[in-house]
Amino acid sequence: MADLNGVMMQYFHWYIPADGTFWEQVKHQANDLAKAGITALWLPPAYKASGGGFDVGYGAYDLFDLGEFDQKGSVRTKYGTRDQLLAAIKTAQAAGIQIYADCVFNHKNGGDEEEEVDAYPVSSDNRNYNTGGVERIKIWTHFTFPGRGEKYSSMKWHWWHFDSVNHNMYKQGDSTVYRFKDKQFETQVDPRHGNYDFLMACDLDTSVDQVQGELKYWGEWFLDTTGVDGFRLDAVKHVRASFFKEWLGHVRHYAQKELFTVGEYWSEDMGSLDWFIRETSGQISLFDVPLHYNFHRASRSGGHYDMRRILDGTLMQKQPTLAVTFVDNHDSQPLQALESVVESWFKPLAYALILLRREGYPCVFYADYYGADYRDRGRDGNEYGIHLTSHRWLIDKFLFARKNYAYGDQYDYFDHFNTIGWTRLGNKSYPKAMAVIMSDGPAGHKWMEVGKPNATFRDITEHIKEPVQTNEWGWGEFRCKGGSVSVWVQD
Repeated sequence: MADLNGVMMQYFHWYIPADGTFWEQVKHQANDLAKAGITALWLPPAYKASGGGFDVGYGAYDLFDLGEFDQKGSVRTKYGTRDQLLAAIKTAQAAGIQIYADCVFNHKNGGDEEEEVDAYPVSSDNRNYNTGGVERIKIWTHFTFPGRGEKYSSMKWHWWHFDSVNHNMYKQGDSTVYRFKDKQFETQVDPRHGNYDFLMACDLDTSVDQVQGELKYWGEWFLDTTGVDGFRLDAVKHVRASFFKEWLGHVRHYAQKELFTVGEYWSEDMGSLDWFIRETSGQISLFDVPLHYNFHRASRSGGHYDMRRILDGTLMQKQPTLAVTFVDNHDSQPLQALESVVESWFKPLAYALILLRREGYPCVFYADYYGADYRDRGRDGNEYGIHLTSHRWLIDKFLFARKNYAYGDQYDYFDHFNTIGWTRLGNKSYPKAMAVIMSDGPAGHKWMEVGKPNATFRDITEHIKEPVQTNEWGWGEFRCKGGSVSVWVQD
């Protein structure tokens, strides 16, 4: 993490307009974000994906094409050109913001030529079980990168660089998962579906020396080219865990710097997250998915959620130094694959919990900060118009409080079904105290210790206008409105 009270922003959502102006937007907003208290940006995948200029980036096609070559129907990516990307990174870093790049190492998509291979069809529910004998299948696994040629890398990908696919051109529309004959699924992966190595497209076989070597070389090239400060690793539960440890060790040694790295292991199960942390020797932080689901459930409970339990079973509680805390993201937003929205009324409470406590490295979601409007089809096939409210005004208040008041000892008051609170007592450099109180039900009040006798506190959310005066022992009665949060800072 960049500094003690650093804050990351996921600087994109799924439905950003595909007009190629996004990297320019990063450049124009970097200074304002730095002033607000954002210290790092996680940018979307910057390389060419199979959908060309319309692809969010997760259908990874050519990791070396950062919007430079005419491939997949476009020179630029959804977000702009290579030159625009590099200029945006430089501008953000000059403003004091670190840049984390999104890496997709699980699969490649959009092969240039077909190949034939022998493979076993496997059950989608239990990948360890073959549903039939060996078949000859035709698959898109030959990646030749005709627009780039051999610039930056001469490697061309073939079927033997992968272990499985979910298409067969001999059976149009077939989505069976096929494991190649004489190949095995990697075992150091999430155990769901018997083995969750395969997720989509052409699944990389990281046991192949050439695959390992190319990805390590790409890491060196990417660092030299972009100068990023760290990485967000996509879909880590589907990739051999030790691969990430090896790859990260390699690029950190090459860069001779820490390269903060966070993995996306999408699971509510703390046992699975603990397992990954152990397998990677605690070298990779993880997004706090269990905390997100606690927020999601609390927001849908209409005041009937036990707020004393809001942090239970989370990385924030169990592994605070490796927890990247978030409220929503591009996968959980409405109409997306892992839709599990935190309702708008609860978002200020959730953001106060991740931004104003001592534990975790908070990540603000672009669509929660700027708002979003888009249309897409839901799982039921119907089209929906979605409006996501901007919470920027309050998030900026929380960022201000984090930067100036969220220091020193933390006293918790998680002692009421609806109304919870905590205080931060400050330190030598930031001596002023803060008290946070929230309720998912009726208006609440709570006596809390702030360690500042006879001091005046005001609510920077402006929900409550009257100040609070502490008594001679440094305690005050702090209040919040129903379904709301108030952040009291010392004058």
